[in-house]
Amino acid sequence: MFSADQRCWFVRKVIFWRAVASIAWSVLLLPPTTALYVVLSRFSLFHPLQWLTECLTVLTSASAIFSFILLCGVVLLVGFFNLEYYSVVPSIACSKIALLGHVLHPRQFFHSLVHCIMGVVVAWCCAVTIGGRYQALGYPCMKDESGPQMCLNENHLVLLLAGAFVGYSHSLLGLVHNMNYISFHTVQQYKYLCFKGTLPLVMRASAVQALYSLRNFLALYFFMGYVPRAWVCRTLDLQVDSSVYSLDCVSGLLDLSLLYQLWISASFLLFTWYITVLLFRIFVTEAYSFPVQPTFQEDAHQCLPEVITGKQPTILKFLALQDLARLSNHCPSRRQEVFSLSQPGGHPLTWTAVNRECLSLLSDLTERLVSHHDNVASNGRTKLQSIGSDKKTSSESSGSSVGLEDIRTPWPSTVLRTPGSVFLRSSVGAGPGGLGTPLTAPFTPDLDSPFTSPALRLLTAPPGPLSPGYSSIQSPHIMRRGPKLWSASPDSQLNGSPPASPASSPAQLERKPSFLVTFLQNRKYQVKQFLAKRVVIMYLFYKLPEASSQALFADSQAHIWALEGLSHLVAASYSEDQYGVVQTTLPSILSAMLMLQEAVDRHFKLPHASSKPGRSSFSMGDSSYKTLRFALRATLKTSIYRITATFGEHLNAVQMSSEHRKRLQNFLEYKE
Repeated sequence: MFSADQRCWFVRKVIFWRAVASIAWSVLLLPPTTALYVVLSRFSLFHPLQWLTECLTVLTSASAIFSFILLCGVVLLVGFFNLEYYSVVPSIACSKIALLGHVLHPRQFFHSLVHCIMGVVVAWCCAVTIGGRYQALGYPCMKDESGPQMCLNENHLVLLLAGAFVGYSHSLLGLVHNMNYISFHTVQQYKYLCFKGTLPLVMRASAVQALYSLRNFLALYFFMGYVPRAWVCRTLDLQVDSSVYSLDCVSGLLDLSLLYQLWISASFLLFTWYITVLLFRIFVTEAYSFPVQPTFQEDAHQCLPEVITGKQPTILKFLALQDLARLSNHCPSRRQEVFSLSQPGGHPLTWTAVNRECLSLLSDLTERLVSHHDNVASNGRTKLQSIGSDKKTSSESSGSSVGLEDIRTPWPSTVLRTPGSVFLRSSVGAGPGGLGTPLTAPFTPDLDSPFTSPALRLLTAPPGPLSPGYSSIQSPHIMRRGPKLWSASPDSQLNGSPPASPASSPAQLERKPSFLVTFLQNRKYQVKQFLAKRVVIMYLFYKLPEASSQALFADSQAHIWALEGLSHLVAASYSEDQYGVVQTTLPSILSAMLMLQEAVDRHFKLPHASSKPGRSSFSMGDSSYKTLRFALRATLKTSIYRITATFGEHLNAVQMSSEHRKRLQNFLEYKE
């Protein structure tokens, strides 16, 4: 997971010990949790003294101590899985087939298998602790005159199977609801206060999820309960006592005592695991303070500029950006270290590294949003005149020095890569006054199919007024030409120069795909057309609403901290920057923020982008990533206002494009 040099200081000094501390606290909380479970499992309203006496006897017995040791091992294993499977960027499946692929992944299969086994171990410990009719898997019975035999105790078997089912459900729901996702709280709290405030939520989530899991397990056992019962009897040579009613029937599953014990055991299992997850989140997301400048040269790789700019683990980069946001807002002495010059040389190395990395993050997000918008726009729903308008906008903003030159809608690249032989018009029977006959079925793809390429719809559309070969002169002596699909030069098309004719470019004719390639391309379209008419296939491949938008902003917490850090540093430089190192990069910072705001505004005009998601029914799953795009938009606008409110009319002297100056003027006049 980490490289060797990163393990030397980050994992060994930070993450590993934080995980160990969280597991240690989980083990320390296990005795009171186990005692509470024993009290609730042996609850007796009419015999309180006998109830308390039995509880003390059970807690001090050898079987309870052995069960507690097994539970400690389970907690250690759960903590290990938390350390190995955690992520600060959620994994968002954009379709049902992608989610199915995550579920069937070997890594997830191993995770589910181990949790299923741990569920059986916890259920066995609960059965031993409860005692009575749940204590053992077999008991002596008199089946016939041959003598006593061992019969199956189905109550014990049901308890073990329920533990396995709850363990698998915990693993599956953890994947679906991103339980391994770790979010950083906006307001930092002490660990005790954070744990105290979240503990009631964990208790409620454990009880509710145990009810849902128990409902699903009872329904499954009602129809398939005979399968594990017969397999256990055949494997362990146990007999089925015909004098005892079976539990895979309505009367057997309506045993209130059994239902209560199943629910209490499932709640206890989920509560211990949820506590481990909660403590791991609290400890790992604790703020970490990086030194701005190294005291010794061998510690330079641990400083904030090196950590931010280097190729580090994601958790380390997130903690560094969080520390940058904190120091820029609350630590004047550390801000002075950022604004300071290097000795000797007098270069602002610290500010240059921080500024370059933050601008790189903003530029990457802007490019990602522009690319997504272009993919949506080129899906047969936009017109070609948008290219000219966007090129005009990009020419106005070409003077910025951020690295991302403009926000524009490029010519769809799929048009240039489409094999010309698929759409090539037949020259047989083509007269001088019209186009040749197109390919006939079965080689003509279905344009109404949702699986048809957007470039296919664009290229096979009739020529319009903006088409390259269209002419408004309707003379019978002039032949109207269609778009030349064999042109392979994007520069010539984007610059408005006429595409080369096939007669003048024999090299392009030599690169015409062979018959086999054409045949395979056409067969591929036929397969897509066939699958598009199947409801199950469409259900699996249909993109989930808001999933694409959520996936775009999955790592936006880093961009939020970069915006906060940059804006606070720029605002503080107005009075604290003695050497003026920040003012030299102010044009690029403003241009990057304004371009990102333009891209975000364009994205929120897309369907499902501005709709807020509903509350998640799975309360332990962190769903804060679903609202990251709204937090980013608010942070971006706040950051620009922070800079404009600090500098005011002085920003009119900053060099930027006319479009950016117009947008900046709206912020200066508080019109955004």
